[in-house]
Amino acid sequence: MRIPVRNNWTLEEIHDIYNMPLLELVYQAATIHREYNDTAEVQVCTLLSIKTGGCSEDCAYCPQAARYSTGVNVQALMKKEEVLKYAQKAKDAGSTRFCMGAAWREVRDNRDFDRVLDMVKGVNEMGMEVCCTLGMLTQEQAHKLADAGLYAYNHNLDTSKEYYDEIITTRTYNDRLNTLDNVRKAGVTVCCGGIIGLGETHEDRIKMLHTLSTMPQHPESVPINALVRIEGTPLQDNPKVDIWDMVRMIATARILMPATMVRLSAGRTEMSVAEQAWCFMAGANSIFAGDKLLTTPNPSFDEDNQMFQLLGLKPRVAFKEEKKLEAELV
Repeated sequence: MRIPVRNNWTLEEIHDIYNMPLLELVYQAATIHREYNDTAEVQVCTLLSIKTGGCSEDCAYCPQAARYSTGVNVQALMKKEEVLKYAQKAKDAGSTRFCMGAAWREVRDNRDFDRVLDMVKGVNEMGMEVCCTLGMLTQEQAHKLADAGLYAYNHNLDTSKEYYDEIITTRTYNDRLNTLDNVRKAGVTVCCGGIIGLGETHEDRIKMLHTLSTMPQHPESVPINALVRIEGTPLQDNPKVDIWDMVRMIATARILMPATMVRLSAGRTEMSVAEQAWCFMAGANSIFAGDKLLTTPNPSFDEDNQMFQLLGLKPRVAFKEEKKLEAELV
């Protein structure tokens, strides 16, 4: 009998799990992963920047912030036809979720938003799970996206509430939580995680996991990102994230949120196949595939296909939970 999903974790409990001896932690996470998921199955997502650079926010890690000189060229919102071409290419390469990112502080009710709604409809009609990350959303905007066929909305917490102001000052932690609440109320699934390597403490990481795992409903996807150090950003000289810190984060997230997709996200270009294998063992069952994550490098589809073959992994089908539910109702 598998352990039930819990939303009442205490900081002390999470502290004890996170600080377990590493091999024991990975063993426990792998055991829970097997109880809840097909461990050979990995959700393959592709992330495309549909509007690049020029953002008014001051996120200290982000090359798209207008105030930093990072060599990122500002590009206007892409045309729907171009986006659908990228989505088809991603689908042909094995992706089942397509995420569109726009470097906006918040969504505005204008023609650009109408064009994004049109893109969402187009990708949805291709049979892919469609995700967006567009900044802050009102409840009405979240409902419009849901009506267009949006499957998931990404809005990361980044770090703990206590450390947040060290990384971002142009919006608050509560602004983030309000957007997530608006997404939930619209019936769209939530993709929400964070970044390690920002200069935070282990305690900050534990607090962020506590916030995620005590939400009334766990996020359906939790991306765990390793900071990609970009020249020109305030965090360019931060040390490289230790692989065992990534494994520890993924394993703890898996134990706390057993039914959630835990995504091994940014930072994979600096990891060997063996290091990524540890992350899959610890409970990661989702990746971003394709040459770029918005504006930062990522392993190619070919490299990931070779890794999947070596490790015996296969892509998860789109809309798996809905298909399972339909089958049960028939």
